[in-house]
Order: sequence, then structure tokens, then C-alpha cells
Amino acid sequence: MSAPDGSPVGTERSIGQLFASATTELSALVHDEIALAKAQLRQDVKRGATSGGAFTAAGLLLVFSLPMLSFALAYGIHTWSDWNLAVCFLLSFAANVLVAGLLALIGVVFAKKAKKGRGPQKVAASVKQSAGVLQNAKPHPRPELPADRSPEAIEAVARSSS
Repeated sequence: MSAPDGSPVGTERSIGQLFASATTELSALVHDEIALAKAQLRQDVKRGATSGGAFTAAGLLLVFSLPMLSFALAYGIHTWSDWNLAVCFLLSFAANVLVAGLLALIGVVFAKKAKKGRGPQKVAASVKQSAGVLQNAKPHPRPELPADRSPEAIEAVARSSS
């Protein structure tokens, strides 16, 4: 088994190796945070596009089908009920407005979901939290050196082994 940098587990690593490992891990963390932000932004855009599509469908239905549906429905109601033709046309229009209203309601629901999706804000908060943790991190206290060993000797060994 080995550590992430390839050195065997249980061996002491030099400060340079520790720094390189920390730098690599921080870089991976930043890349992962960016990928998460992109994925969440993609999802929010998809919801917004669905909302726009529903609004467009509602508008197109109202614009293009009203004349045909109104005439067909009005004459159908007139034939079925023998009511005044003007009342039949009003009922036909009300039915078309009801269908368009339902489609617009679907659009509003998806628009609210897209607005609630705060993917990038969540990622930014996560990055700030990670940065706060790293800023408050304190190094482990160094052990007391034995009287017969000087710091220069340890540093020389660390340099020669790296």
C-alpha cells in the first residue's frame, strides 16, 4: 500500500513532499468544485429552457389554434345545445384560455424550480468554507529535539533523502 504521492505508508515524508501532496489535493479540490458548479448550472439552464418551452407552447397554442378551435367548438356547441351562436363562441374562447392557462402554470412551476436552483451559490459557499478551514489550519507542533541532535543535521538528512 502507498500514500497518494507514491511513497510507502509509514515512512516519513519531507516537507517538500507534503507540500506537493497538499498542492495536488488542493488543485483537485478546486477542479472538483468547478465541475460541480458547471453541473449545477447546466441543470438550472435545463429547467429554464423547459420553462421557456412551456411558455412558448402556451403562446403558440393560443395564437395558432384559437381561430380553428373556436369555430369548431362554437359550431359544435350551437349544434348540440341550440344556444345563441355568440354565446357558443364565448364558451369556445374560454376553453382555449383554460388550456393556455394550464400550460402557463406549468411554465411558472418550472421557472420557480429554475430560480430556486442555486447551484453556483452553493458551490461558492462550499469553496469559501474550504478556504476558511484551510486558513485556520495550524501546523502540528514539532517534537522537541534530543540534546545530541541539531536542526541542521536533521535538515541535511531530509535534503539528502528527497
